[in-house]
Amino acid sequence: MSPTCPRRGRTALAGAACLLLALSGCSNGSNGYGTAPAPTSAASTASSAVPGAVRIVIENFTFSPADLQVRPGAKVTVVNRDSASHTVTATGDKAFDTGTISGGATATFTAPSTPGSYSYLCTIHPNMKGTLTVT
Repeated sequence: MSPTCPRRGRTALAGAACLLLALSGCSNGSNGYGTAPAPTSAASTASSAVPGAVRIVIENFTFSPADLQVRPGAKVTVVNRDSASHTVTATGDKAFDTGTISGGATATFTAPSTPGSYSYLCTIHPNMKGTLTVT
């Protein structure tokens, strides 16, 4: 590169800038070594063997999942994404009941310790139904 040729200097500078941009595009900013930590995922809402990692989401007047399998004594978190209040109440022997969960609120209940299939509903909106299977 000649100091008397400004065009070459700009070309080299532009090339260096492109190289830096390309290298920074390869960086994920995780730890400086180019490896990112393993992605984490939310706990499965369909089934879980880990107590404390189970949840039911209420949205659009529907339980999701409507059929849930858990271990005896598992903690089940219920998230009410509706603006209306709801309950998660076992039918029959009333093995569990969250009480009224206000819109936007969360409640927790403990699954029965006896294996079996437990039907539940929202006592405020009885058309909302689901099944908790304890295995």
